[in-house]
Amino acid sequence: MSKLDVLTPQNSQVIFIDHQPQMAFGVQSIDRQTLKNNAVGLAKAAKIFGVPTTITTVETEAFSGYTYPELLDVFPEAPILERSSMNSWDDRKVRDALLGHATAGAGKVVVAGLWTEVCNCTFALSCLADTELEIYMVADASGGTSKEAHDQAMARMVQAGVVPVTWQQVLLEWQRDWANRGSYDAVMALVKEHSGAYGMGVDYAYTMVHKAPQRTAHRGPVRAPVPAE
Repeated sequence: MSKLDVLTPQNSQVIFIDHQPQMAFGVQSIDRQTLKNNAVGLAKAAKIFGVPTTITTVETEAFSGYTYPELLDVFPEAPILERSSMNSWDDRKVRDALLGHATAGAGKVVVAGLWTEVCNCTFALSCLADTELEIYMVADASGGTSKEAHDQAMARMVQAGVVPVTWQQVLLEWQRDWANRGSYDAVMALVKEHSGAYGMGVDYAYTMVHKAPQRTAHRGPVRAPVPAE
């Protein structure tokens, strides 16, 4: 396994760490609605490509609240691995889940979580110290208590060997080739919903250039311009 190998659905797994309300309340490094959009987009990408996914939470009922409903909607049957430690690597269930996926070839661990400078950083450093796994930190599906906190945590992790990525980068690396038609339509639907201007551009190209029908069936009238005199 090498960091020169691109991410594929076969060599990857994903872990979501503490995407919970109380943790999100403290995030200041990224707009929180954007953060949720990106995390859910990453989750949907993992589901499209059948990438093994772990969801872990900390002190749900005592402090942090329940995982984003939109994230759970993507994986409604997934187990939630509850912890007491801020460091996910301290929990045996989390270790076993990640190592179990790794034995099947998924040695590249794609990480998104809150907060970057605590739960993400301690997990990444501990996992790297104990294993041969590779860590890919999804910067825009993670958040810190300030931009400085997020940026410095990312820098610290990169110095230790973590690879920084973004959620859409991961999605398109998994897709790799638009000739991969089995996932093409699902990826296009995902970018239309979660990829902002990119998704708007896809809608525009489909409808204006390729004359595809609109995604929304508008049933009301379209009234022509009437210049005012």
